[in-house]
This record gives sequence, structure tokens and C-alpha cells, in this order.
Amino acid sequence: MKIGSFQIGINHKPFIIAEMSGNHNQSLERALEIVDVAAKSGAHALKIQTYTPDTMTIDLDEGEFHISDPKSLWTGISLYQLYAQASTPWEWHKPIFDRARMLGMIPFSSPFDKTAVNFLESLNVSCYKIASFENTDIPLIQHVAATGKPLIISTGMATATELDETVRAAREAGCRDLILLKCTSTYPATAENTHLLTIPHMRELFQCEVGLSDHTMGVGVSVASVALGATVIEKHFTLNRGDGGVDSAFSMEPDEMSQLILETERAWQGLGKIRYGPTEDEKKSLQYRRSLYVVQDIKEGDVLTQENLRAIRPGLGLPPKFIGIFIGKKITRDVKRGTPCSWDLLG
Repeated sequence: MKIGSFQIGINHKPFIIAEMSGNHNQSLERALEIVDVAAKSGAHALKIQTYTPDTMTIDLDEGEFHISDPKSLWTGISLYQLYAQASTPWEWHKPIFDRARMLGMIPFSSPFDKTAVNFLESLNVSCYKIASFENTDIPLIQHVAATGKPLIISTGMATATELDETVRAAREAGCRDLILLKCTSTYPATAENTHLLTIPHMRELFQCEVGLSDHTMGVGVSVASVALGATVIEKHFTLNRGDGGVDSAFSMEPDEMSQLILETERAWQGLGKIRYGPTEDEKKSLQYRRSLYVVQDIKEGDVLTQENLRAIRPGLGLPPKFIGIFIGKKITRDVKRGTPCSWDLLG
């Protein structure tokens, strides 16, 4: 499948998405700088999120609308306040998308309601992303799928049954190009809570491209996911975690993004195909295998022994497995030390 000009699949290098999210810190100048640096780092796509606090929740700071979990990055504020801080103003979308396209990246977004989808359609996005918390919002998924654009869905928290319902709804509504991203919806996530072995199972179960939305720190989990068949990697991205921001604590910095792109591509290249025997490049190394060599000057009629015939490098003599045939036999000619063993030594 293709997203814009990029081919997605196991025969192509991983497609890397830099997720800006709310790391613009309510500055369009910073948002555009994030686009510039993401492109310089080598990211293939730049993703934002399209919502307003009013399309996400209601302005209420009590009960379940107040974030009180002490382990949350966002504890102490209301959901409405969080989404007000993190949202990307809709009037910024076009300049952000234009900058990304100018730099060769695919810009797209996660819509959170139908009005966002309709707005993004007016900007001619190449694809859509459904966030993990929205993967059971069937009406939203149907509305996005009806655009006919490639659809990326994060699977965080969803059961296999829920995903089956989501995938069926997307396909029945018109989605032909689907990518599921294995995702752990904790921020940050831990490696041991990521369960990457789900990736090949998900590919087989839903017969679609599969990738990883990675909230862990570092690149190790993403690299491992490529070895298990991930073809798309999404990582939150910022200029500097020290600058703060709603997602900065679990976002990659530019040098880390460059490393991610390099190492995931190496992992993909390393997969190759099922193969035994020397590669073309290895053939020149065959000469350094062990083989049988005469290691002492010997005369015609002398007996070959463990002392004058040994398995050594290089590999231009007979393989070591034949030594038992030669030991105890008389040779038929004079042989100098350093002569590779061959059958004509026995006549």
C-alpha cells in the first residue's frame, strides 16, 4: 500500500511518523520548527491532532472530569484544561501541513470527531489516524473510512473482539488500506508492558499492515518491533524535553529520532529472507575456513600422522572431516610443508 509517495510494507523500509501532539506549547513558530527538525531528522511523516477542548469533553473540573491520578503526567487539572493546552489551533493546520509537504514529509492528523474529519478533508490529507482512546468510536471510524483514505488505528487497550468490530466497521465503510499500530496507552510506557509478540499475530488475524505506536523511552522497542514485522513506527517528537509541554516527558528529541530511523532501517535490512549457505559477499571468506594441510616436509612412502597432517587455516585443502581417511596411509610422492591436502597424495 501507499501513503502519498511512500510505499508501506515488509519489502520497504519502515515508515517513521513524528507525532507533534501538543509539543508546540501553543506557539506556531515552535510548531513549524518541530516540522523543520523532524524533516531534518529523517522522519517520513508529521502527525498532529485535530480537536478542540469542546469536541473532547465539557468544561467541568470535578469528579471524573478532574485528573487526580498521582502517577499521571497531567494530574491536578481538568480534562478540559488539558485539551485546551494540548490542542493545535485549526488555523495552524494549513501552515504546518504546507511546511511538511515542502520538506518532503506526509502531513496528517488524528481527528476526534466528524467536524475534524470534514476540516481535514478540506486540507486534502493523505491519510488518517485513529487514536487508541477512540478505537471503539465506531461512528467516527465509519466517517473516516468513508473518505477512502488509508487509515491507521492505534490498538491500545482494545480487546481482540473490539478490534475485530473496529476493523469490520472500517472495511465495510470503505477502508481499503488499513494499518493497525500495536500501542500501550500509558505515558510513558514500559518495555515489559509492550508485548510486541502481538504484532505478527495481529497481522495474521486481521490481514493488514501492522506497526507500533511507541510510548517507551529510547529506540530498543521500536527496533525489536521491526524484527517482528512492524512496517510503521510512530513516536512523539519534540525539540527538547527540557522545554516542557504536555507530551514532552515521553517524546523523542532530534538526535534520538535520527537514531530511530537509522536503527529501524538496519533492523529491516537485517531481516532479509530465509537463506542458507554463503552470500555473494561471504564467498571470499570461505578460504579462511579450516582444511587439511601437510604441516611437515614428508617423503614418498612416509605415513601420514596427526603430527604431519592437521586441520588449519586457510581452507584450500580438503575439509577436516576426511582426516580419518588419510591418517595411517602412505603418501605416493614428496610433499613440502604447507601443501593443501588432496586425494592425489594417496595415489
